[in-house]
Amino acid sequence: MTPEQYVEDRAAKSGSSFYYAFRFLPPPRRAAITAFYAFCREVDDVVDEVHDPGVAATKLAWWRKEVAAAFGGAPSHPVMKALMPLAAAYAIEARHLLAVIDGCEMDLQQSRYLDFAGLARYCHLVAGVVGEVAANIFGRSDVRTTAYAHRLGLAMQLTNIIRDVGDDARRGRIYLPADELKRFDVKANELLKRESPWGYSERFTALMKVQAERAHRTYDEAFALLPDADRRAQRPGLAMAQIYRTLLREIEADGFRVLHQRVSLTPLRKVWIAMRTHWLER
Repeated sequence: MTPEQYVEDRAAKSGSSFYYAFRFLPPPRRAAITAFYAFCREVDDVVDEVHDPGVAATKLAWWRKEVAAAFGGAPSHPVMKALMPLAAAYAIEARHLLAVIDGCEMDLQQSRYLDFAGLARYCHLVAGVVGEVAANIFGRSDVRTTAYAHRLGLAMQLTNIIRDVGDDARRGRIYLPADELKRFDVKANELLKRESPWGYSERFTALMKVQAERAHRTYDEAFALLPDADRRAQRPGLAMAQIYRTLLREIEADGFRVLHQRVSLTPLRKVWIAMRTHWLER
């Protein structure tokens, strides 16, 4: 299997909204975003799938060395072999990849966030930086597009957090700010139990409505930041945003029942949203 086949297979198996959104890109840009996405999946899976924190930390340390080696001209992992020939053309730098690793490392160091400011720092590393790299790959001619990409990354990560409350609780993690849990009198143990009557309550619903309102507000702020000159080029990002926002609305319509299940859209629906966005933004 070639490095290119490896990253394509990695992206396809994920079933992610990213995969459906960037299918419409020209081959070189699609190859770049596929390789970068595969890198993000590799390091994220270290934290999610390796149960021993010490082993996970060792693996992330290996990835730091691999990034340094790759940008020094000696990649060894198939993901880096696929990514490096395209990195310079799309302004992908070592600092971007290291920031993603930093974000994953935060998951090993803490499982709670005291307030939204602390959570936003985490989101910047695991989503804002990813948005910046993606925007560069899609095609950026205006410096203001970077601010849009970071804001959109935050909005999408907030959507992930809402969707994954139950999954995260199963791993002992709570990404909802602790001061907001206190404000709505939602106890951490209620979330960790992941079942009725503890989880689903008027208090929980009120808390989640605030999270959804913040996410919607952040989407709107992101769209307002996107310069018209780059709107056509950024269609893949806009398609991802529409897929994620549709998911958010589904969760809202279902009454935020995210503790015992992971709400998702069908692949066909994701393809349809991506195609429609691509056509509307011509």
